[in-house]
Parts: sequence; structure tokens; C-alpha cells
Amino acid sequence: MKLSANLVLSCQILAAHPLRTVLSVVGVAIGIAAVVLMVSVGRGAEKQILDRIRSLGTNLIVVQAAQARTVAGRERQSETVTALTLKDADAITEECPSVALAAAAVSKPSTVHWQSRKASTTVEGLAIDGFEIRCIPLATGRFFDETEERSRRRVAVVGPTVVETLFGGTDPVGQRIQIERVPFEVIGVLAPRGSSSYGSDQDDIILIPLETAMRRLLSITYIHAIYVQARDGNRMDQADQEVSELLEERHRRRRQSNTFTIQNQADLIETERETTRSLTFLIGSVAGIALAVGGVGILAVMLMGIRERTREIGLRRAVGARRRDIVAQFLLEAVLLASGGGLLGAGAGIGASYGAATLWSWETVLSWPSVAIGLVFSVTIGILFGIYPAFRAAKLEPIQALRGE
Repeated sequence: MKLSANLVLSCQILAAHPLRTVLSVVGVAIGIAAVVLMVSVGRGAEKQILDRIRSLGTNLIVVQAAQARTVAGRERQSETVTALTLKDADAITEECPSVALAAAAVSKPSTVHWQSRKASTTVEGLAIDGFEIRCIPLATGRFFDETEERSRRRVAVVGPTVVETLFGGTDPVGQRIQIERVPFEVIGVLAPRGSSSYGSDQDDIILIPLETAMRRLLSITYIHAIYVQARDGNRMDQADQEVSELLEERHRRRRQSNTFTIQNQADLIETERETTRSLTFLIGSVAGIALAVGGVGILAVMLMGIRERTREIGLRRAVGARRRDIVAQFLLEAVLLASGGGLLGAGAGIGASYGAATLWSWETVLSWPSVAIGLVFSVTIGILFGIYPAFRAAKLEPIQALRGE
């Protein structure tokens, strides 16, 4: 029998049992829709996390002062090693060929006052190049300059969260605030950046000149971190190695060890990507189970069809139909059920992905390869779960089938 005739006959047979057909199709559709939606949500989460990591800076390497474990009385405490200095940051810029810029930084949780209001936030002293290295955006006002850095001016650039908490609806530019009772003039407001990859609020911060923070606010001679920018993304590992070797040599000469840790942005991105891929695979596997359940539904429907169509099978065999014709007929019906469910599920999954992004502001990235894989998988499910019923039907002998009720 020709494929076109088989196709027409299969459609007529499936249409004769609409409820059974619809239930089988819906079972597969739910599985496909779940796969498409979960993969889209997983890829959206991956994109969101990677965007947050990239928002920290371009080709970024972070050198941080290590944490020393000390014992005070009966309580064990962590203290920041005080070995990193401004000269380390200068040496990185001058002696590491793969490094474009380096900027030292210090930070401290502080209480800030404006008029009768106060807020708890993080105050960070940052070298001028840190704005470029970390891609810090400015909304209004301006950043402090080298003159203000050298003269240790008490100027500040505040984040949007601080503006909302401390100033309400008042324009903060030009206002005077007190950080730990030291007066500062607000000269700029940062553009919103949202949460970091660690979940902390990047907008809850006040930036001040590094020298001002070290001398007038914290009264320290060491630094907490050095932000390093590699010359390009392909030289990240080389820059990481150069910085590590340089600092180890400098601190070995001073007989200091375990004074710093280095975090490579490229390594962090790869780690986060692997984590989100694993999560997406896990979620997709769970959705694949739902698809397999739909395949079991097709198997049940096809087995029920054999019992109901025993005489039809016997009659077709009696008038000359071969076993492979019967196999082809039942396989085609199973594939039609599965592919119909696949198309319906793909459409539902795509709609659900856009709906989640629109209604609930979820970050979703539609993966067209996953849609195509889902459709191929649905056809495969139809073939796999249709093989047994098809061969069982083909094994019926014509005389026994014609006697069956």
C-alpha cells in the first residue's frame, strides 16, 4: 500500500476515536512543552548570571587580600592580611605585559547621614582607572578626577539604592553627606546595575577617591583589592599567571606568604556556565520523563487498537496485505500521534516562554535547537512506542484474526 493511502487511512482511524487521540496527543505535547519551557528558562538564567559577571568589568582579574585565621580568646576570627599595597598595584601595571590597567581599592561597611536620615551601606575607595576596568556606569553628575584623588578631596559618587534610601526624591548631586562623621560632597549618581552574581546589591554603594578613603576615612596604609584588566580576552590566563608570579616574588622578598588570592573572570564565567548547564540538563531530563509518559500513553492506545481492529487486520491480510504493510500502518499511526503532540507541545512551549518573560518578567532565552530536538524526539518516541504494537499486530494470522471478535 502506498504511503499516501496509508496516511489517509491512519488519519481516518485516529479521527474515529477523537477522545483517545486527543489524550494521546496531549500527553506528548505536555512533555515537549515542558522541555522547551525549562530549557528556555535555564538558558535565560545562564544569560542573566553571565551578564551580571560581565557587568563587574571587562577582562577582569581580581586580586584580593587573603583572610588570616587568628585565635582571640575562645573565638576564632578572620582578619584581612595587610600586605597588599599601592606599590603592588603600580608594579602590576608596569611589569605585566598582558595587563592593560590596574586599580587598587579599599572598602568598608559604613553608616551614612544626610540631614536627619541615615543608611548603612558599603563605602569603597577606588583608584581612577577602576571606573574603566569595572565598567561602572554613571547616571548623573560626574566621577572624581585625578586632581581630586591626589588632593584627597572629600567627594563621593553614590549608588541608586543609597539615593533611594537616604535622599528619597531629592536630587543628591551637590548635597553634603557624612560618612562616619566625615563630611563628603555628592558629585555624581551611578546608573543601576542590579544584583551581582553573588546576589549582593551593586547599587548599594558609595565610591570615594582611594587616597581619601585610606588617609581620611580608614586611616590605613594597605589596600584590600586590586582590579586588573587584561589587554584582551585571549590573554586572560597569561595575565593571571603574570600577576600571580609578580606578587609571589614581591611578597616572597618581604618574607610574606599566603597574602592574596586571585580570581579570574573567565574562570568564574566558565564555572557559572557549567553550573547552569548542569541545572538545565537536570530540568530538561525531568521534562523528558513527562515526554516518556506520553509515549506510554501512545503504547496503550495502540495496544487497545489492536484488540478493536483484529477483524480488520485479518481481512487485510486475507486480501493480500503483507506483514510489513501492517507494521507500516501501525507505526504511521503512532508517529502521527507523537508528531502531532510534538507540534502542539512546541507551540505551547514557545508561547509559555514568551508568556513567562512578559507576565512574570522571567529571563528566558528561546532555544530553537531545543525545539527542533524536541520535535525529533517526539517522532522517535512515536517509533519506539509503536514498534511493539505494530509487530504484534503483524504477527496475527489471518484465519485467527477473522475469527476474533
